[in-house]
Amino acid sequence: MDRVKERFAGWLNDAHLTLTEGQWQQFEQYYQLLTEWNERMNLTAITEREQVYTKHFYDSISLSFFFPMNETGCVADIGSGAGFPSLPLKIMFPQLRVTIIDSLNKRVQFLQHVVESLGLPDVACVHGRAEEIGRSKEHRDRYDVVTARAVARLNVLNEFCLPFVRPGGHFIAMKGSQGKEELAEAGKSFQELRGALVSTHEMQLPEEEGQRLLIVVKKTGATPGKYPRKPGTPLKQPIV
Repeated sequence: MDRVKERFAGWLNDAHLTLTEGQWQQFEQYYQLLTEWNERMNLTAITEREQVYTKHFYDSISLSFFFPMNETGCVADIGSGAGFPSLPLKIMFPQLRVTIIDSLNKRVQFLQHVVESLGLPDVACVHGRAEEIGRSKEHRDRYDVVTARAVARLNVLNEFCLPFVRPGGHFIAMKGSQGKEELAEAGKSFQELRGALVSTHEMQLPEEEGQRLLIVVKKTGATPGKYPRKPGTPLKQPIV
């Protein structure tokens, strides 16, 4: 048996997730497309097969270890890059209705190609800045779950992501070891953007490939009208 497949399926099994043959084929095709397109554009610095399965695919799916993705409806992934965490989650939880938002059109073209090649239904790939799309009626205060992985510091990320979450829904930030430090400076942004910290979850990737911190935030009310501010402002003037 393929060693990568055996380890990946085993890790998921430990988390009470069963990898079907069809899902495995989708992950393999995703890996092939990622490495092919990465030769033409900068999608990821991680291209070795085992590393992609650990640091991208498994890491993305780990969000479901701490939040019931099998009970979730619509998800938005902000600044998705090469499709993480939304596309691995979509493969494992096919009922998800996913919107992927990224500011670089080349990446959106790659994501659209992956979605079509893998035959993934109910996935929309949207090109644009989170600050602008978060103001549109189509996306504002709408999603059950919003995710972001390695995009910006948490007090900035809150302004990018919380406007997309419906009141009562959740924003889940996927962070590395610096997450606790970022959490300490994010209090004012939670207050301003109607977010309440629900829980934090620490985990270690298999093979000691890195520490992760998941931050779960509940949206307590509709986004105030002045947020998100115009593109570039949240990064230059974070809410502190």
